[in-house]
Amino acid sequence: MNRFENIFSKGKKVAVGYATAGCPETESSLEFMRGMIEGGTDILELGVPFSDPTADGPVIQQSSQTALRNGFTIEKVFEIASTLRAENPDLGIVLFSYYNPILFLGLENFAERAEKAGVDGVLVVDVPFEERSEIEPVLKKHGLEIIPLVSPATGIERIRKITEGCRSFVYYITVRGVTGTRSQMPEDLLQKLTQLRSASPAPVAAGFGISSPETARAAAEGADGIVIGSAFVKIQLDTALSTAEKREKARALAERCFGAVR
Repeated sequence: MNRFENIFSKGKKVAVGYATAGCPETESSLEFMRGMIEGGTDILELGVPFSDPTADGPVIQQSSQTALRNGFTIEKVFEIASTLRAENPDLGIVLFSYYNPILFLGLENFAERAEKAGVDGVLVVDVPFEERSEIEPVLKKHGLEIIPLVSPATGIERIRKITEGCRSFVYYITVRGVTGTRSQMPEDLLQKLTQLRSASPAPVAAGFGISSPETARAAAEGADGIVIGSAFVKIQLDTALSTAEKREKARALAERCFGAVR
């Protein structure tokens, strides 16, 4: 089994956490991610900063701008991944990126370096299913699994095509629109997740809008795991906190929200 399959085989709700690499700069973002892992994160999504993150809300957009302004480059994400892999042999590591930074580095070069850094999978948010064949063979050659995205608007037949052969997990976008925290989940979330799980050969992690034990429990009811992103990134952006305080708050948020579904 690959790491994703091993993580999802343990019979518990899987905790997926997103943080923006390099926000506010490389070393403090690494410390922040250590706090997330200490709090129970099973799979860490390393967000690659990009100048035009169209699928993201204002919080993650700001975090990308902060990281880029402070000199972060895509090359540094491999340093972070490599460090975390050495410290956490069983941790799932996903690079969450738009396609432009990958193209800038070169797809083959990107995949080779990701493999060497111990990355398990890649989520390229702006590459649709119809264009996935452009990147999938190269990623697979280097042992990298693709994380497919499914939205509330995706029909069952398309879900089957998107998830066919998936050996990672399916990221279900719980709400229409961009990333960000919400006070409650959609009323039809359980129904949508039930349909998705019936059509997908891979486990499903629900994300977008989860920021509290209440929203975590609502999403976890119908999913195999949950994803928390913007709630973590808000802490990364809090300039009133020291690096040590951010690490502790990341740990506490992970324990509170992920602990609510276990």
